[in-house]
Amino acid sequence: MEFLLVVVLVALLGGAFVWWRREQAARQARELADVRADAQRWYERLGGQVMNLHGDEPAVRQALVDAGERYNAAGSQLEQARTAQQFRLARETALEGLAYVRAARTALGIDPGPELPQLAAAQGAGALTKEREVNVQGQTFKAGPQPGRDTPYYYPGGRMQGRPVPAGWYSTPWWKTALGAGAGVLGGMLIADALFSPSFGDPGYAAGYQDGLGEAGDMGDMGDAGGDMGGDFGGGDFGGGDFGGFGGGDFGGDFGGDF
Repeated sequence: MEFLLVVVLVALLGGAFVWWRREQAARQARELADVRADAQRWYERLGGQVMNLHGDEPAVRQALVDAGERYNAAGSQLEQARTAQQFRLARETALEGLAYVRAARTALGIDPGPELPQLAAAQGAGALTKEREVNVQGQTFKAGPQPGRDTPYYYPGGRMQGRPVPAGWYSTPWWKTALGAGAGVLGGMLIADALFSPSFGDPGYAAGYQDGLGEAGDMGDMGDAGGDMGGDFGGGDFGGGDFGGFGGGDFGGDFGGDF
């Protein structure tokens, strides 16, 4: 009799375990389907905008080139994605592309469209509120909140060396140079230090800059998540290049350290 009870108990426990495993698998499948659909939705929206927008102004052309690069990257990420984290990375890339689309629409003088979910990399980075001009190693660099003949390069906000770089329009894409090595990094750091030094006195940005520094610990957690996702995709464009990492954007996560 006791043996029969043990058998029944084991059978019940085994059945419960099988049911739990099936529920876990079903929940994970639903989550995967949801994040895939969400990433696909933003990707398709980006594609529609890239195909339909045109303009001859340098700021418009450059923003659309950047949006097109993100569209291609997001498409490749979607093709390779197998996990929820990978689909979230593709979503982030598509959202970054849409940020460039909004910039292009602004440069065209038309409604930029509805607000987008905030990019993970841009949290705490703020945005430029006034024009700036600095001279670094004999070269003049300009930045401002609006596109212009001298500021045709848009950046949606992010971090460099752990410091926030605000969204805005710039005279040159110096942040791409800073992604390189050696003198390129030094040059990018010097430009960033000059443009965003408190001595240039932009009260609106200074407040956001300090808030961004205060959020550095929280962003570190997001950077860890970005590292995991970058590992899923490996190296190259999707692990660490222009589109790498949830903390990435153009920077692919923090480089660490200070200016």
